[in-house]
Amino acid sequence: VRQATNQIVMNCADIDIITASYAPEGDEEIHATGFNYQNEDEKVTLSFPSTLQTGTGTLKIDFVGELNDKMKGFYRSKYTTPSGEVRYAAVTQFEATDARRAFPCWDEPAIKATFDISLVVPKDRVALSNMNVIDRKPYPDDENLVEVKFARTPVMSTYLVAFVVGEYDFVETRSKDGVCVRVYTPVGKAEQGKFALEVAAKTLPFYKDYFNVPYPLPKIDLIAIADFAAGAMENWGLVTYRETALLIDPKNSCSSSRQWVALVVGHELAHQWFGNLVTMEWWTHLWLNEGFASWIEYLCVDHCFPEYDIWTQFVSADYTRAQELDALDNSHPIEVSVGHPSEVDEIFDAISYSKGASVIRMLHDYIGDKDFKKGMNMYLTKFQQKNAATEDLWESLENASGKPIAAVMNTWTKQMGFPLIYVEAEQDKVNFQVFYCPQWMVPITISTSEDPNQAKLKILMDKPEMNVVLKNVKSDQWVKLNLGTVGFYRTQYSSAMLESLLPGIRDLSLPPVDRLGLQNDLFSLLHKQADMQEEKNRIERVLGATLLPELIQKVLTFALSLTGSCSHSRIKFY
Repeated sequence: VRQATNQIVMNCADIDIITASYAPEGDEEIHATGFNYQNEDEKVTLSFPSTLQTGTGTLKIDFVGELNDKMKGFYRSKYTTPSGEVRYAAVTQFEATDARRAFPCWDEPAIKATFDISLVVPKDRVALSNMNVIDRKPYPDDENLVEVKFARTPVMSTYLVAFVVGEYDFVETRSKDGVCVRVYTPVGKAEQGKFALEVAAKTLPFYKDYFNVPYPLPKIDLIAIADFAAGAMENWGLVTYRETALLIDPKNSCSSSRQWVALVVGHELAHQWFGNLVTMEWWTHLWLNEGFASWIEYLCVDHCFPEYDIWTQFVSADYTRAQELDALDNSHPIEVSVGHPSEVDEIFDAISYSKGASVIRMLHDYIGDKDFKKGMNMYLTKFQQKNAATEDLWESLENASGKPIAAVMNTWTKQMGFPLIYVEAEQDKVNFQVFYCPQWMVPITISTSEDPNQAKLKILMDKPEMNVVLKNVKSDQWVKLNLGTVGFYRTQYSSAMLESLLPGIRDLSLPPVDRLGLQNDLFSLLHKQADMQEEKNRIERVLGATLLPELIQKVLTFALSLTGSCSHSRIKFY
């Protein structure tokens, strides 16, 4: 108690308080005499007959809650046993603001605490929580029940607390760092948890090495929940998943299902550090939490399964979708100010996730992997078990790299949309000039046919027009912006530059991810400049999941006569 008061206000929803009392340290207990519920604000005010003086004490609350069917808070999850009987598990989903449905608390990410959790459950059921079990004993009042006690958690936010009671099988291993890893599955489906177990066991050491910070808990459980509203939830030490995001049938599941499970596991385990160990100060910074995890899940999967060529799929699935949505008038900035917690659900969207991931990917490329890892370690070490804002991460990355990270990233996170860059070149392709909209600071990479997989030049475009000299570029070589389709912008080339790219498309020397980026830019610009919707749909149907160089060549050839009418941004090569 920091200021003398006779009231305590807490978050509380769908809970009936029976009794409450406050015991000052070393003094007698004071019983609350009134409970005033503010249902619309999901709060309760406890009133006491005398003033609670400043100092520490213990607040005790006896209450009755509801095991609801809302798939949020503490709720029932319906499943069918192998014999066909319908049964229920009891599970939790607290993000963003539903821990208050399970127990009265201060339900905000910046109000962290340790949690000592005990569950009284039927003795034939599995009971799980964030930490490892430290005691399991018969419940004295009922021989059919047991009391399961879990170790004390680290300091953490309420939205990451979790507990599950139900019937489950599991598969188990240990990571090379000694962390106990289990995947819990519906009864009879333990075999379907083995792929996720393999991914998790590879992922934990990857993140430990990448962040240079060890996983802080003794165990990690991943569990498939039958009724689950989200794809997955990163509860610290007990990650909950929709069944399709965790289970793989070794005989029948396709490769895309394996890739999806690998990505979701990589995403949620990244949160164990970025989100759980260091947590956003407030929901305004949700994009950073989710955008970062949505980027690093691909980095992790690329490390564990290089044969997937997963970055090309990132461009196809996340980058292009984010650009399509962000080009609309009803888009929004990545960082959205959140007032009332009820507004949080509105920003769990593709701008927060996919555009957030895309600009983090661009930032990583701009900084370089070595300095990026150094900055991440500084950030996680400085703020571990605490809360941080977006600006704190920019500061750490700026200190590690010596680059103007905050100035650059603020132009990408605080406004919607993205730049269109127009590029021109002289005949010898030695110099070029860039024109663009001045409200973005754009990290630009330039590659040539001399080495299509390496950047010949990297620049930060921080003014409306730039002239750049490319040395040792021969007249028969092509020049391309945005190596790897990493920069979150569209490029419009002059007719001559487009024409010079055709040989690289024909002979496939232009990498697939660059051909994909070029195709996406052209489709977007063609649609903008002419009534090309029908043609666009036809070509997209033909393309399907692959990139056909001859079709892209036709699109490029057709585009030569249509370029030049969009001048939002410009680059000129000489």
